[in-house]
Amino acid sequence: MKNFGLIFVLYHPTEEFLANLSKARAACPNLVAVDNSPEADVQLHEALREQGMQVIFNRNEGGLAGAYNKGAEALLAKHVEVIFLLDQDSDIDASFFEEMMRACNDLGTEEFLVGPKIYEVNLQRCMPVFQRDKHLPKRVRIDDQVEGMFPSLCIISSGSAISAAAYRKLGPFREDYFIEYIDIEYSLRAVGQNIPVYMNAAVTMRQTTGKIERHGKTYTTNHAAVRRYYGARNAVHCLYIHRKQWGPQWVSTLLAFLQVLRVLQYEPQKFKKVTAILCGYLDGVFGRLGPFDQRHPRIAAFCTSSSRKDLPSSGGSSVAVRREDA
Repeated sequence: MKNFGLIFVLYHPTEEFLANLSKARAACPNLVAVDNSPEADVQLHEALREQGMQVIFNRNEGGLAGAYNKGAEALLAKHVEVIFLLDQDSDIDASFFEEMMRACNDLGTEEFLVGPKIYEVNLQRCMPVFQRDKHLPKRVRIDDQVEGMFPSLCIISSGSAISAAAYRKLGPFREDYFIEYIDIEYSLRAVGQNIPVYMNAAVTMRQTTGKIERHGKTYTTNHAAVRRYYGARNAVHCLYIHRKQWGPQWVSTLLAFLQVLRVLQYEPQKFKKVTAILCGYLDGVFGRLGPFDQRHPRIAAFCTSSSRKDLPSSGGSSVAVRREDA
């Protein structure tokens, strides 16, 4: 079995999330905890170090992407061959790493991205695999599959395994994306450079995405306005720069429209969220990236007022090209 390590990202961790950290630490001793909280919890950091964990206080620099990159640097310095990523709200079984590493070893290649099958707790179903097709990516349901490696255009970051060789070839995650679509962009970047991307049906990880609420056949994530901004902006930019892998550009416009529709139908703070989506969409069209509050201080201040606490920069998995009526 290859030498592997884990990047575990924290952000204002609750007792439940710290329990997830302890569970992951028991299964993978070679763990780097990256705290992305704005302020350091010195007592927590000392307690984690006393348990033998390496702790990096990142202060949310570069968002979730920055946390992954800092952790990857630390693990590569330890000469790991496979880097695992895990967000604090992800729930894994004790056999998770063993089964994922078995699948990675069976690939017979040094360059790969492998993600587990993701069970969305609130939706009570697994996310689909997105595969290339003639015109649009094809959604393949694997809820009932219990084995096999399914080629995919994208996997979510949390739970994924990235070979050190692939990371060195692809480079770091895009910190100018900050949070949303960093995993989708990385996956499409890999596909564009002929690095295989798979979803492993033999391993299931339980994940929650925002505060999902079902409304008949549709659902909404209730993400804060700032998350809506990054989601709309990064979708446009990501699917454009990787259009050879993904396909038609109108998909990102449809995604932005669906965000607006679901917000207007079901969510509070409608004006703030719609403003954030439209601003993000335009920034994506013109390639204006970077932190929202630096590019548009006044708009960001309006959109995030009284809801700053709702931005969970550690649990920012994009859940592969999310559609709010999926």
